[in-house]
Amino acid sequence: MVAVTKGAMVAKKAVIIGVSSQDGSYLADLLLAKGYEVTGTIRRTTGYQHPNLAHLYGKIKIQAADLIDQTSLNEVIKSVRPDEVYNIAAQSIPADSWTHPIYTGEVTALGPVRVFEAVRNFAPGARVYQATSREIFGNIKAASANESTPLDANNPYGIAKTYAHMITRCYRESYGMFACGGILFNHESPRRSLHFVTRKITAGVACIKNKVKNPPINEAGEPLIDSDGKLHMGDTSTKRDWGYAKEYVEAMWLILQNKIPKDYVIGTNTSYSVKDALAVAFAHVGLDWKDYTIEDKKFFRPTEIKELKGDYSLAKKELGWEPKTTFSELIKLMVDADLKRFKPGF
Repeated sequence: MVAVTKGAMVAKKAVIIGVSSQDGSYLADLLLAKGYEVTGTIRRTTGYQHPNLAHLYGKIKIQAADLIDQTSLNEVIKSVRPDEVYNIAAQSIPADSWTHPIYTGEVTALGPVRVFEAVRNFAPGARVYQATSREIFGNIKAASANESTPLDANNPYGIAKTYAHMITRCYRESYGMFACGGILFNHESPRRSLHFVTRKITAGVACIKNKVKNPPINEAGEPLIDSDGKLHMGDTSTKRDWGYAKEYVEAMWLILQNKIPKDYVIGTNTSYSVKDALAVAFAHVGLDWKDYTIEDKKFFRPTEIKELKGDYSLAKKELGWEPKTTFSELIKLMVDADLKRFKPGF
């Protein structure tokens, strides 16, 4: 994807805020394939272990920036002068938002404001994608949610994302910015953090199947697999609409190629429980999930969202986007990736 200027073809420039994330790294892959010059931001740290970025070193520019530091965001936007900005960064773990509510609000709610301010002041013509979430709908009484569904967030993360969603519209209407929100339902991949339930399951399956001696730690800071060879889970009856992150980043890009700035729901309009994910994952390696899992109350959330599916019909109609990978296919490809990652003797 290039922009035409007099006598030359100039590559479009994109900034991905939060490039080391699952979505950020897949988005970088996509934009590079389309001929973009890509700059990605990571938080300043003395460590440089970013597994999702290893294959991107030398292909993208990486700058340090933080959603709680306006100056750092200003410097990135000023130095790149991008055509497109994708804010993927956030405190993105709903369960952690109860123990870190102030940080969640500072990063996930106010962080996007800082991004919009940086763009408004230093690259006002840039198109901006803001990641929001199905969590903004909370426990609405509906089978599926679309772009006109009322917002009813019921946890600190969802409430912060609701602010981000509404501030996107505010900047669009107040300043005429090409600002768009992607209301993404749960989307997973082998690049997902271990603190998310799907990766917790697939990594746990791999560790059990391969008899891994030193499994990674879970969200409680304990070994993922206990001394009895069991995987500790929260409420396994919980249901979600799960899709494939690699496909969802294509929707992000399509949203910014639209003629007018709009918000879109991105989902699969299907729903599966954690039990369903466990059953598929363990069966894929010839095991029965009931023999290897324990429901542990300490992993239950103070409030839980009900089953809700993402109605992507508007995205299909206006952007030509629709999901391709089924739930079962997604879980199996994640298990296969973790079997390679957590090998016997690890």
